[in-house]
Amino acid sequence: MPDWFRKLLGRQDAKQSAPSVKSFKDDQQRQAAYDSRIRGVRTVALDRIVGSVGRYQDFDSRFRLKHQRPSERLQRIKTAMREGRVLPPVKLYQIKDAFYVLDGNHRIAAAKEMGHDEVRAHIVEFIPTGNSLQDFLFRERADFIDQTQLPGEIQLTEVGQYANLLELIERHHHFLQNDEGRSCELRDAADDWYRTIYRPLQSIVRRGRLIQSFPERTLDDLCAYVAHHQWQASRQRRYGIGIDKLIPKDMEAFRSHMAELKECDYPEMQRGITAFILMKVQAKREYKIAAKLFELDEVIEIHSVHGDVDLLVKIVLTRDLLSSDAEIISQFVHENVRQLNGVKSTQTLIPGFSKMKS
Repeated sequence: MPDWFRKLLGRQDAKQSAPSVKSFKDDQQRQAAYDSRIRGVRTVALDRIVGSVGRYQDFDSRFRLKHQRPSERLQRIKTAMREGRVLPPVKLYQIKDAFYVLDGNHRIAAAKEMGHDEVRAHIVEFIPTGNSLQDFLFRERADFIDQTQLPGEIQLTEVGQYANLLELIERHHHFLQNDEGRSCELRDAADDWYRTIYRPLQSIVRRGRLIQSFPERTLDDLCAYVAHHQWQASRQRRYGIGIDKLIPKDMEAFRSHMAELKECDYPEMQRGITAFILMKVQAKREYKIAAKLFELDEVIEIHSVHGDVDLLVKIVLTRDLLSSDAEIISQFVHENVRQLNGVKSTQTLIPGFSKMKS
């Protein structure tokens, strides 16, 4: 038997004997997590998807199919991903920080094999009912999410800190209603607080590199600490060069200061991003799709072209303090372009440098 064939068989045997992904039911029983709450559609990092609800025996711990025969379904999904086709969100169950696939095992396998970082998913969270400090912490986080419905996750590691953040949100809610005269629900105030106060604070703390001194804490832990001591406990702290100047002792003054900063004062505060979207669309729908896109403020130019693509769209987006260019562009394309009826696929190009004649 040739050596190359022995090696091939060895790899296949190793793949067959590799441990399976985790079983949701086993972990659910171990964590006593039976109280479920719907979290809606969110983006989830692929490395946090560790198991499956019904097909945990079919995939190994790296979400590779364990049987030797190639999967036509997996190949079709990989082809669709390469062509930029829009795939529906997968369905995931969540226990603490781990996720398990209810529907979409092959999509997760394909995404991991192709080196993707994240996936959009419908999430149902199951809350642990144990008596450990960690269980208490996750129940606090679940209650915090239920009350605020924030658009992003806040990962804290200390019991009681979610209550402090909720108090700040309630104070901001009171400010919006009484000082700015807005009529809004707590969830609306929470969304405004997250975008205009928490995300700028998070960016400042990250840029200050405080996390290097606290390797066992999360970035959100440090943000919660700074927020509590600056805006609740009224204790002045020195966190590093530049940070004290950017974080006044009044939370609403901080919000106002962040809104007024110019690009020269804080280079990443607001920055324009130019990108080009190459679109394949269904025949005879070019004009309707172009008309809808042209109504968007972010769309600067639209051209009908001949060749492998049908439409060329130029967009200019605004990046805020925290989000990356890729995140902002991906969100815009997913929410405003790929959802249009008749769009077959898209490809996004980000210029490295540009030269323009006046």
